[in-house]
Amino acid sequence: MESPMTATDVSPQQNHNDPEAAPASVVPFPVSPDSPFADGYDIAAERDALADLVAAGHSAQDDPRWARFVELRERENELREAARPEIRDLTPAAAVVVRGVSPVAKLGQLADATPDTMTLHTKDAYRMFTGRLADAAANLPHIPGGRRFAAILKSIWHLSANDNPYADWILVRMYDGLVAIRNHLDHVITAREEAFDLLKRKGLTLSVMGSRSPKTVELGFRSPYGYATAEAIVEFDYYVRMVKTLIHKDRISDAEGRTAIRQVGREMRALFIEPIRWEKHLLRDELRSLNRNDFLPGADDAARQRVRAAIALFGEVPRNVFTGAVAPRHTRRRVKLTDAELRLLEQASLKAGEDAPQPDTELL
Repeated sequence: MESPMTATDVSPQQNHNDPEAAPASVVPFPVSPDSPFADGYDIAAERDALADLVAAGHSAQDDPRWARFVELRERENELREAARPEIRDLTPAAAVVVRGVSPVAKLGQLADATPDTMTLHTKDAYRMFTGRLADAAANLPHIPGGRRFAAILKSIWHLSANDNPYADWILVRMYDGLVAIRNHLDHVITAREEAFDLLKRKGLTLSVMGSRSPKTVELGFRSPYGYATAEAIVEFDYYVRMVKTLIHKDRISDAEGRTAIRQVGREMRALFIEPIRWEKHLLRDELRSLNRNDFLPGADDAARQRVRAAIALFGEVPRNVFTGAVAPRHTRRRVKLTDAELRLLEQASLKAGEDAPQPDTELL
């Protein structure tokens, strides 16, 4: 089976016999179809992942990610060299070829022409988005909101480039959870709007209340999952407006309205909390390199240990997710399997192994 997309892979455009192909010792890196580099190196993702090292500079040389930081600096230098006027102005025959940089590098990545925004009318929805900080004096725990949830899914989305089946699994589950909540809200809202239409035909026209001073938030998400989260928050905001309108205009009681808002709020908060544990462990150095090859016969001891630790933490990954039959709506996995490789995935053991009946907690 093809290994996960890393710096040791040859990109689809490269010849496997190319003597200039990246050496096997190069540190793995995430890839992106929008990369300005021929090998797909995702410089934006690495800048996000290594922001603390960028800030620390050479004082962080003992960090295990130092090799990735050095690679990032080299890639940034290549882009700066490629953008120099004396290089851009050369004729094609005399142009200097910069290692790894494709001819379209000067176009840059796509970006929003104007900021994306979300306008909220209710405190319930705004707090659902921002979450709540812990308050020791009032004995109130921290509650993560949609903004934190979107950031976690972005990190796991980047991790999916490593061919990590657990990253794919949690992305599938979280997106399904968002869709379920949005569908429920849409069903309730549609039913209430139809009731309003019926009243209008009878002569009573009611409107859904809105805030006199709504709050507009700039989004700027770096992954599709952030926008999926924002859509769920906006749906919840309109749902709360609808429910409070129904209370104010005597369509339902105070108790019914409070219960309706509280039930949906609990479902959303439970969803926002769930991936925190996954991110905490999957992004640790001990498990970050976990991939589907680790489950195959012939994997080394370190790989088998990662598998046992992942199973102990999260359970067995579903077979249909492991083979890719069920995939996240958005993933950075770029692995194309042959029939033989697919059979290997279908036959691979997803259990910890009979030789390790007790969960391996050494990496936990």
